[in-house]
Amino acid sequence: MSKNLLLEIGTEEMPANIMSGVVEQLRELVKNKFLESRISFEKSDVYATPRRLAVIVTGAVDKQPDEEIKKRGPSIKAAYDENGNPTKAAVGFARGQHIEAENLIKDGEYTWAEVVNKGQTVETILPEIFTSLITGLNFTRSMRWGTEEAHFIRPIRWIVALAGKNIIPMEFAHVKSGRISRGHRFLCKETVEITVPEEYKEIMRHAFVIVDQDERRALISAGLKKTAKELGGEVWHNADLLEEINYLVEYPTPLYGRIDEEFMKLPVPAIVTPMRDHQRYYPVRRSDGSLMPYFLTVRNGGDKAIKNVQIGNERVLRARLDDAKFFFDGDRKKSLNDHRDELAKINYQEGMGTMKDKSDRLGKLVMCMAEDWKFSSEEIAQVKRSAYLSKSDLATGMVTEFTELQGEMGKEYALLDGEDKAVAQAIFEQYMPRFSGDMLPQSSIGRALSLADKLDNIAATFLRGLIPTGSQDPYALRRQTIGIVNILTDGKIHWDIQKGIKEALELLPGTEEEKKETAEKIEEFIRQRMKIILLDKGIDYDIIDAVLSGILKDIYAVFLKAQGMVDSHIKKEEELRQAVTRLTNITKGKDTAPVREELFEEKEEKELYNALQTIQPAVQKAYDEYKYEEVLTLLKTMTAPIHAYLDVVMVMVENEAVRINRISLLNEVLSLYKQWGDFTRLV
Repeated sequence: MSKNLLLEIGTEEMPANIMSGVVEQLRELVKNKFLESRISFEKSDVYATPRRLAVIVTGAVDKQPDEEIKKRGPSIKAAYDENGNPTKAAVGFARGQHIEAENLIKDGEYTWAEVVNKGQTVETILPEIFTSLITGLNFTRSMRWGTEEAHFIRPIRWIVALAGKNIIPMEFAHVKSGRISRGHRFLCKETVEITVPEEYKEIMRHAFVIVDQDERRALISAGLKKTAKELGGEVWHNADLLEEINYLVEYPTPLYGRIDEEFMKLPVPAIVTPMRDHQRYYPVRRSDGSLMPYFLTVRNGGDKAIKNVQIGNERVLRARLDDAKFFFDGDRKKSLNDHRDELAKINYQEGMGTMKDKSDRLGKLVMCMAEDWKFSSEEIAQVKRSAYLSKSDLATGMVTEFTELQGEMGKEYALLDGEDKAVAQAIFEQYMPRFSGDMLPQSSIGRALSLADKLDNIAATFLRGLIPTGSQDPYALRRQTIGIVNILTDGKIHWDIQKGIKEALELLPGTEEEKKETAEKIEEFIRQRMKIILLDKGIDYDIIDAVLSGILKDIYAVFLKAQGMVDSHIKKEEELRQAVTRLTNITKGKDTAPVREELFEEKEEKELYNALQTIQPAVQKAYDEYKYEEVLTLLKTMTAPIHAYLDVVMVMVENEAVRINRISLLNEVLSLYKQWGDFTRLV
C-alpha cells in the first residue's frame, strides 16, 4: 500500500536571490535520501515561497523491502584453528552480525556472513529522512537565532510532517512537527490545518498562498502582460527580475503606476535602472521600443486598496527619479571630456595608478589591436576617442550614485555631447558581457575596447598576486576571461593573445621577471577557461587536450581546430594516429637540423621526403584558411609512406649525420600534424 508524504519547513522570509538554487538542492536531496533509505515512490515535487520550503512525495511505499547483505569477516586462517573450530575472531564477528559462528560462509580466502535487514515501515524512518532534508541543505550564509545551536538560512517557525493522515513526529531547533501551517502573513491571520498531503496545495491556496513556484511565476508573467496590454504597451521583460519577484511574493497581484512626465526627459537608462534594479519595477514599452510613462510591479497580496499601493509605489519611485534627475542635471554642466580630468582623483587598483592612468593605457592597447585588425583610418580615430573617454562617466554623479550605469551613461553623455555614434556605442560595449548570458560587443571598436579593458584588469590583478582561487574571485576575472574568449570567437577574430597579454603587462609597473611569470600564469588561466567553454560545447576532453597542447596564441583558431577534429571524425583515423604516435616516440627529445637529400640511403627515405614536399604547400594553405577537413585528406596520404619508412629504415644508426638527418625528416613530417594539435592525446 502506498502513501503520500509531506514535509513543510516554515521560516522567516528567505532571500529571493538564492531560492532557485535551494529548490534544485532540495530536489536532489529528496531523490538521494529516499534512494539511500530504500523508499521508492512515484514522484516528488518541491515547492518554495519566501516563507516556506515544501516537499510532497506521491506514492511512497509503506515499508522498506528486506535487504540481503553479504559482509566480509576475518580470513579463513584467522577464523578457524587447526582443528577447524571457530576462533574468537570468528565468534566475535558472527555475534556482531547476529548469527551463529557455524553459519559463517567460506568463500575464497575469507569468511562471510549473509545478513537480512528487515524492512521498516515508512513512518519509522521518515523522522530521520525529513530531518536530513533540513540539515542537508547548504547555504552560503546560515544563521543561528536565540539560544539555538541549530542553524538554517532563516529562523524556522513551524514544521508540517505527514504520512497520509498521520503526523510524523520529529523536531528541529526546538520546533516540533505537526499538521499546522501558516497562510499569507497579512491575508490569513488564522493557522492552517493540513489534513493530508494531496490537499496541501489547495488548502494553502485558500490561505492566500500559491506554493507552486512555477504556477506563481506563470501568474505573475500573465498578469504583467495583461496589465501592460491594457496600458497600450508591452512588458520590458527581464528573466532575472521575474525570478526574484517570484520568490518575494506568495499571492501575486500585478499593478501599475505612472511616471511623472518631467522624468521622461531623462535618458532611458537613468529611468530604467532605478526602476528595475533598485525598486524591482518593470518598465513598459511601446511596440517601437520607446519607453512609456508607466511601470509595473507585483503586490504580495490581493487587490484590496490597490489604488493606495499604486500611490505608494509612485511616491517611492518619484524619490529615486528625483535623485537621478538631480545627478543628471549636475553632470550635464560639463561635457564627458571635461569629466575625464576628475579621473585622476579615482584610484584604480593599489599600485596601479588612477582611472585616468587606466584610460591612457587602454588608448595604447586598442592601437595595438587596431594595427593587427587592420582598422581603417576612421576606425582608428574612433577607437582612440572611445578609449580616451571610456572611463569618464565614472566621475559623474549619476554613475557614482547608480554604479550599474557605468558605460550606459557614458554612451548617453557621449551622444548628448555630439560624439561619434560608434564612439558612444564602444563606451557602452566595453563592459560586455557583464554577466553570464549577456550580449557580446558587436562593433569592431567595441570589441577592441572591451578586450583592452579586460586584458588590463587581468594583467593588473595578476601582477598584484590576486589570482582567483577556489570560489574566491572578487575582481570577476573568470567572467572577464570567458568574455575575452567569447568576444574573439563570436567576432571570428584571429589575434595573438600572447601579444595582447605582453602589451598589457608592459604598460604596468613591475620587473621584467615578474611580468614574464605573470604572463605564463595568465596564459594558463585563459587555457583553463577555454577548456570549460569547449566542454560546455560538447567537445570531448581528449580533443580539447589535443588542440590546447603547446603555446596558446590564436584563441579562435583553437576552437576551429577542435570543431575540425569533431567534423572530420579524426578519432576514427586509427592508421593515421598510429603513424603520428610512432613519429612522436622516435623523435622525442632528439636534436634536429635542416634535411639534406644527399644523406638519403634508402628509397623509403626519398619516398617520404617526396610525399612531404608534394603536400606541404597545400597543407599549409589549408591550415592558413582553417580548412581542417582538407588538411585531413592531405595528411592521410602521408600514412603509408610514414609506416613504410618506420618499418624499413633504421633511424638510430651509428653515423651521426645520417641519424640526425633521418630524425630531422621525421620531425618535419610531424610538424604538419602538430599545427593541428597533439594527436597522441586522442583516445
